[in-house]
Amino acid sequence: MSATTAGTLAAPAITLADVRAAAERIRGAVLRTPMMPAPAIGRAAGCEVWLKLDNLQATGAFKERGAANRLALLTAREKATGVIAMSAGNHAQAVARHASLLGIRATIVMPRFTPATKVVRTESWGATVVLHGETLAEAAAHAHALALREGLTFIHPYDDPGVMAGQGTMAIEMLEDAPGLDTLILPVGGGGLLAGCAVAALEMNPGLRIYGVEVEGYPAMAQRLAGQPVSVGGPTIAEGIAVRDVGEAPLALLRRLGIEVLVVPERAVEQGIALLAEGAKVVAEGAGATGVAAMLAHPARFAGRRVGTPVCGGNIDARALSNVLLRQLLRDGRIMRLHFDIPDRPGVLADISRRISEAGGNVIEVKHQQLFGAPTVQSTELELMIEVRDAAQGAALIAALEAGDYVVRRG
Repeated sequence: MSATTAGTLAAPAITLADVRAAAERIRGAVLRTPMMPAPAIGRAAGCEVWLKLDNLQATGAFKERGAANRLALLTAREKATGVIAMSAGNHAQAVARHASLLGIRATIVMPRFTPATKVVRTESWGATVVLHGETLAEAAAHAHALALREGLTFIHPYDDPGVMAGQGTMAIEMLEDAPGLDTLILPVGGGGLLAGCAVAALEMNPGLRIYGVEVEGYPAMAQRLAGQPVSVGGPTIAEGIAVRDVGEAPLALLRRLGIEVLVVPERAVEQGIALLAEGAKVVAEGAGATGVAAMLAHPARFAGRRVGTPVCGGNIDARALSNVLLRQLLRDGRIMRLHFDIPDRPGVLADISRRISEAGGNVIEVKHQQLFGAPTVQSTELELMIEVRDAAQGAALIAALEAGDYVVRRG
């Protein structure tokens, strides 16, 4: 495997043979995760779906593959000096874990916005965590400066042939365990996973369709492939792929192979997280749900096909997961927020409750304001949060309330 540096125009010589060598190198250090059918997701997306559960890795993400392979390639001197990495979380944990297994000192630079759960988990593997910068680019610059100052080996999260070959082992497992697949969807941050998997998969099966997927706030790879200036930014639930500077080596490989990168809206990523949780009983972080998001956002491309995609990470904060699930319930019409201005007289609340109960609704929150906000002293402001089975039941519930001459506003 020939090395290359960022900015080199020629693609590195990564082949299926290199990926198979990486698979042997990391055997026993990285879990061979299950490949499972997901019929509920397939029904929603209109295709046959198989999920590669790399969220079951020890650190909760696929990044262990590339980190384990790259660290195994270190010289004795490099191992003795130590390594440094930059990451928003998953690469950080992967380098920290495998450095710990090999007895190598690891320093990890993480942007200040990194979720607390990822910082804590990285430190738990014995690494020294340095929080620096508001973006991945600022964190990377600081990591490179520390590497030069302290003589550490920089382990790049994606722009490295050893890392790319390690990530490509996922494709080998996917196609061995589900040989009938005709389409793969891989998340794209810096591009190492997509490039490594595309090289391996297309040598194994040249007829495969392979797509990358990015979130709309950070479509850097799609922009680079299209020859457009990179314009990214803003908050995203898929912070694991919120990258401005894609890898030059992955970029060159993707250009050579003609890989298309799809862009999905933030809402589709949230839908993907919720669908994985409810339909497949799988916890995914935002980046890990983008493959499912691509099927939901671009259904015509995948209709009737046999699609494999990785749940490449499951490191999501419990609060963020809770918010995503509640937001999806609201969008689906399974939770409704209803507002009323009702007469301030005995029995009105009881009548409203009876109508909701008879329609099959479940009241989960009540706000009853008599003193402030109501238009007159003869009325009361009422706000209810109600759980229903589906949007049709919700519509029937509202009709039952309106039949009692209540004016109902949804909010």
